Amino acid sequence: MTRTLIVGSGFVGRAVATRLAAAGDSPVLASRHPLTAPPAPWVALDAADATSCARVVDQVLPDRIVLVHGPSDVTWCEANPQRAAELHTAAAANLTAAAPGCRTVLISTDNVFHGDSPANDEKTPTNPANAYGRAKLAAERILAAVPGNTVLRVSLVYGWEPAGSGKWLNFFSACAHNLRRGRPVEAPHDQWTTPVLVQDVAAVTAAVLVGGAPPLLHLGGPDRISRAAWAQAIADSLGAPRSLVLQVPKAVGRYASRPTNTCLTSNRLDSFLAPHRLQVCGVADGIRTLLEAP
Repeated sequence: MTRTLIVGSGFVGRAVATRLAAAGDSPVLASRHPLTAPPAPWVALDAADATSCARVVDQVLPDRIVLVHGPSDVTWCEANPQRAAELHTAAAANLTAAAPGCRTVLISTDNVFHGDSPANDEKTPTNPANAYGRAKLAAERILAAVPGNTVLRVSLVYGWEPAGSGKWLNFFSACAHNLRRGRPVEAPHDQWTTPVLVQDVAAVTAAVLVGGAPPLLHLGGPDRISRAAWAQAIADSLGAPRSLVLQVPKAVGRYASRPTNTCLTSNRLDSFLAPHRLQVCGVADGIRTLLEAP
């Protein structure tokens, strides 16, 4: 049985663990804080500490590693740029050193691009517009220096998260919870994304782990959509009035530090996914899938 160490037990990390466990893999989640009802065994790990990383690698003996670690709140990273860079790069360096030769996949971001263009594929030159993008790009370079690894850049991930989780929810969950309660939501009309369903991220990550993936791969949804239009689509699916969606410029809210286009395209994804019989769903199908789930 293949053992996969997943460094980071947040929204995406848990989804990857669930997918791997369902496929018969043996995932282990690792993070600083214990989890409530984890979908896989959990171990304590301070990924910024080299000794802690070496201890966990010796304990778990992973065949593969997924790095989905570090602060992902773009606004927090912008306020704490040095700390964000330290956390992202230290974890990448520590884990690659602690597990030499172990196939490792880093989940990265569309924020490594400046956002001037609506289409950013694997050949587009990087030029981060914010601290989060700079931190992730530095981690990418550490991982890319080791042959056999893959950087999987992922666009805005969405899915269900509990309303009372005490964290900033992904955009879909934040909108859906508020709209269901008849509460207004502010959504930028001038910030564009290529949203990707968290289940699709987990499925593609699992396929990349198997092997045969290029060193760099982009994963974005097939639809380029503004946050305001996306929020309206969520409202329509919930039967909520569109008037609850307040269209605002991104400069006035927490999205100010996001690039205008947090969008990913790919010239490699389709050919990689075809043998795995995987297809990334669009926004309409993604919303439908989530609303039909128990």
